[in-house]
Amino acid sequence: MANILIPYYSSYGHIYKMALAVAEGARGVDGCEVKVVKIPEFEATKKFMSSQDAYVKAQEDQSDIPEATTDDLEWADGIIWGIPTRYGMMPAQMKQFLDAAGGLWAKGALEGKATAVFSSTATIHGGQESTAITTFVPLMHFGMIFVGLPYGENSEMNTAESIGGSPYSASTIAGGDGSLQPQDGELKMASRLGVRVAKVASALKGNI
Repeated sequence: MANILIPYYSSYGHIYKMALAVAEGARGVDGCEVKVVKIPEFEATKKFMSSQDAYVKAQEDQSDIPEATTDDLEWADGIIWGIPTRYGMMPAQMKQFLDAAGGLWAKGALEGKATAVFSSTATIHGGQESTAITTFVPLMHFGMIFVGLPYGENSEMNTAESIGGSPYSASTIAGGDGSLQPQDGELKMASRLGVRVAKVASALKGNI
C-alpha cells in the first residue's frame, strides 16, 4: 500500500478544489491511501483578510480539512503539493512549512519519495510554469523524485482555450479578481496527476 499526501494552501478555494480532484485520482489507484491536509494560515493574514467575503467563505469550506504536520510528510510515500502563485513562486505559508521540516531533511526522511505540484495563477502568464519550477528546487534538497504531467496523457494542454496546465504541473487560472473556477479540463489533469504520482510512489516504495 502506498500512502499519498496532498498538502495544499488555498486562500480563495481554487487550490482546494484542485486538491480534491488530485485526491480523487490517487484514490482510484489500487492499494493507495490518500490524505488531504492544508498548510496552516498566518494569524496576521487571517486578521487582514477577515473583511473579504470570498476569503472567509473559502476558509469555511475548508474547515473540516486537518492542518498539515511534519508527521504527515513522514507517513507519506508520495506527496503532491498544492501551491498557489505569489509573484511567480510559492507563498510564504508554504515556504515556512517546508522550512519547519528541516529535521526531516537532516535525517533524509523524504529521500526517494515521489512528489509533484499543482498550482493556480491569476492569468495564463502569471507563474503557471515558474511556480512549479521554483518549487522543484527545495523538493530536490529533500531528495524527492519529481513527477511531471506529460503531454501524452493530458491532451487538454494542446488546446487553444485559456486553460492551465504544463509539463511541470497541473494548474488552474483564477482570474485577476479570483472569479474564475477550475474548468473540467484542469480538474481532469489534476486527477491524472494524482493517478500518476500514486502509481510512481507505489512502484518506488521499498525499492529505493
